[in-house]
Parts: sequence; C-alpha cells; structure tokens
Amino acid sequence: MSRLNQDLEDTQFFKVQQDQMSGVQKVLSVVYEALNEKGYDPVNQIVGYIMSGDPTYITNHSGARSLIMKVERDELVEEILRSYIESHDWDIKK
Repeated sequence: MSRLNQDLEDTQFFKVQQDQMSGVQKVLSVVYEALNEKGYDPVNQIVGYIMSGDPTYITNHSGARSLIMKVERDELVEEILRSYIESHDWDIKK
C-alpha cells in the first residue's frame, strides 16, 4: 500500500490542550475585566444581562458589550454552571 493510501486509512487524532480557554470563557473573562475596570459589580451586571437579554447591563469598555452579544445567553449559563461544577469536583458526564 502506498504512503498516501496508508495516510488515508489511519485515523488522525487532535487533542486540545486543557489549559486553553473556550471562546465563551474568553468572552466572560474580557467582560468581567471590563466591568470591573469601570467600577461595576461584574456578577450583578452579567446576571442582569443573562436574565433580561438587555445589553446595556454590559459596558462598551474594551468592546465588552459587542463581544458578549456574539454568545448565546444559554451558552453563558452553561459555561458558568460547568465551571462551578468543575470547581467543586463534582462528577459530570461530558
């Protein structure tokens, strides 16, 4: 079998490094920092945005508002909950 055919027969593996943040994590990090820098309580502001969908809960500073609007609110909740569960070493099915 030629090398090309052998390459097409083999399964390739790709492993993402554990320490890389997901896109949602990066968004939350930037938004958190922007809110904090502007003197807002990031937790209250992010909760307000998630509950209402009103982007004015998020500052424009550092592009935070436009950035958070690129992520679905249910994705934000999922990432926050996943992070909370992992920080408490609860066993979750992925």
